[in-house]
Amino acid sequence: MAADARAAESPLVSVVIPAHNAGWCIRRAVDSALGQDYARREVIVVNDGSTDDTRSVLEAYGDAITRIDQRNAGMSAARNAGIRAASGAYVAFLDADDAWLPGKLSRQVELMESRPEVGFCSTAARVEDDQGRLLNAWPCSSGGTDILATLFAHNAAIAGGTSAVMVRSSLFERVGLFDERLRGFEDPDLWLRLAAVSRYACIDETLVVVLRREGSVSRNVEAMRASALHSLRKNRTLLPASLRGAFWRDCMARVYTDYAKAAYRAGRLSAAYADTFRALLLSPFGRGRLCLGLLRDFLLRRPL
Repeated sequence: MAADARAAESPLVSVVIPAHNAGWCIRRAVDSALGQDYARREVIVVNDGSTDDTRSVLEAYGDAITRIDQRNAGMSAARNAGIRAASGAYVAFLDADDAWLPGKLSRQVELMESRPEVGFCSTAARVEDDQGRLLNAWPCSSGGTDILATLFAHNAAIAGGTSAVMVRSSLFERVGLFDERLRGFEDPDLWLRLAAVSRYACIDETLVVVLRREGSVSRNVEAMRASALHSLRKNRTLLPASLRGAFWRDCMARVYTDYAKAAYRAGRLSAAYADTFRALLLSPFGRGRLCLGLLRDFLLRRPL
């Protein structure tokens, strides 16, 4: 079969890129999507109320992309606008300050087409600072395909984060879109809902570059804390009945201890103490030793 005929029979992939004041970085993201060797794709960029030159940068791409302009409504709303406009059998997400390496889409489509039980997948990634220096690798999790419980216990278990994920479009009708009430935890929240109805797979190849810089959403600690706790509470019923008790409380306690440490490092001692006591009450046997150790370290002003 000729290459053009094979491409015509391949499933369409909709690439969704949210962009807010991303004029400084959006070219790299869009170019990395357009440069993929997978031909059956549409690139949808949602300009989320940018006040910089994002729109003019995107206009230069002409018909190579679909641009949606909207009032600033946040990352989740921008991604949801892109999903609603998507026509593909698969939706692949890419943040404006991240980038894909060659072969990313073709490898994911190959996986999804060969394994119909897999509803979403991701790839390993490298995490860089804004100077292009490697901060750390983000490998595939050992959680396996039935990853729901793993996600409750380890919210970053989906390798590569949002910019590495591809989802079967049909699943959005079952689980909904990104929760626009959340700020900073909307990605794991959607992964939890997807994991409750489908399997997950990870390609153990570094095919995504994730940028981490000061001021990123992931560094808004208070928003992340509130969103993480809200998500674990509202999604508790997704777990098997046997895991909704001590296991779920231990997961909640882990969130509290994580943010207690962050509060302590920021000099917010009362918040650090409060969250540690909350964790201790939730999971005295699972987290008791950790909580008592943290309280000791806080009292003695030890570095964490």
